[in-house]
Amino acid sequence: MEALQSVISLIITLGILVTIHEFGHFWVARRCGVKVLRFSVGFGKALYTWKDAQGTEFAVAAIPLGGYVKMLDEREGPVPEDMKAYAFNNKPVSQRIGIAAAGPIANFLFAIVAYWLMFLLGFSAILPKVGAVEDGSPAHEAGLASGQIITSVEGREAHSWREVIMGLVNQIGETGDIRLTTVEDLNDTAPNNYEIPVTDWMQDREDSDLLAGLGITPFRPSVPAVISLIQEGGAAEIAGMQAGDRILSVDGAPVLDWYAFVEVVQAGAGQVLQVGVLRSVENKDTELVLQVVPRSVTTESGTVGKIGVGVAPFSYPKELVTTISYGPIDAFSQASTQTWNDVTMTLGAIKKMLVGLISLDNLSGPITIARVANQSISTGLEEFLRFLALLSVSLGILNLLPIPVLDGGHILFYLVEAIRGKPLSERSQLIGLKVGMSLVLLLMVVAFYNDIMRL
Repeated sequence: MEALQSVISLIITLGILVTIHEFGHFWVARRCGVKVLRFSVGFGKALYTWKDAQGTEFAVAAIPLGGYVKMLDEREGPVPEDMKAYAFNNKPVSQRIGIAAAGPIANFLFAIVAYWLMFLLGFSAILPKVGAVEDGSPAHEAGLASGQIITSVEGREAHSWREVIMGLVNQIGETGDIRLTTVEDLNDTAPNNYEIPVTDWMQDREDSDLLAGLGITPFRPSVPAVISLIQEGGAAEIAGMQAGDRILSVDGAPVLDWYAFVEVVQAGAGQVLQVGVLRSVENKDTELVLQVVPRSVTTESGTVGKIGVGVAPFSYPKELVTTISYGPIDAFSQASTQTWNDVTMTLGAIKKMLVGLISLDNLSGPITIARVANQSISTGLEEFLRFLALLSVSLGILNLLPIPVLDGGHILFYLVEAIRGKPLSERSQLIGLKVGMSLVLLLMVVAFYNDIMRL
């Protein structure tokens, strides 16, 4: 069921972003007087088609992993004499560049709109309160202490741990100081400024926990170790655990809260754990000891144990829950800033991948996109809008890379033509396209491999 939901989420997500991207090409092409023959969302066999008054065929195709706008072009076939003025290849270089760039620009504009809607509707966030600081860690050496609330990272406002982490992403592989600002509480008018010294930060760490890389553990409310959900066929069900069981101990050691229980289970993959539980039946409490064998699951952080249980609902202190909402004008300002932050973060990540500061393991393909899309849709509108915006920015930047077969590659060819006064030879363009196709296929293979390893 989850796999089907992920596939549907992928189709919805890519359908929206591809339509926006291709509409950018389509809209500018029409404004430049180019005859558009076909506007397709998806590749392969058309599932549904229709035509508009100008004769453009619109299609929804079977493979929802992209799309294209087909324009009248003498390089792709004979063009009647009276239609040559409407052919793409006969338009000035400036217009061809504009048409090629319109798709990525549409993605950036869509990201602003998505973020604008998110900030306008408003959403709740948990303030990033520090729970603990590891002795001897970079944060500890800088003087950061537990109980403080982080308000900015490198000058960027942070209202949640998500925003703290997004601010830290840009610092991966860097040497220097990471600047944090904190307050003791929301009424504190004297913020504390910290400069955390790092050297080749996170470059040699196998895990990707940026907060742990600074020695920071987020504040977490006390959560009783009470089971609420049991996964069918999971290790917990096989051991005889039931919803409502309170975990008392593991291998004789007391369990203080849910987080402590999770840590023990994750560290006990494949081992027999003696789990003491308190079970209430008809107002009578009974203590039981159950043998549980956590199943080994491979994650990005390594192999961990899982038993297939969920925790009973809990809540954060009210003073840590904030609602973020803006009026139409301020929401637009915030949306523009957030989109620009996403652009700089993505470009920085690409640069660091090229020089080896960030591993290619971070590349993701359609499987990961499908899973994240499903999670964001099920979480709520705010998460889905945020995911759409970030993915739209990534799609725009990817298409602007100067790789033949991508929009950026076409723009590169047109710029060379503008400088030379004539286009590159067909042979040179063909070689470029082959090289570009090879690079894109290589990236796709790496992304698919990473997806499969994450599964």
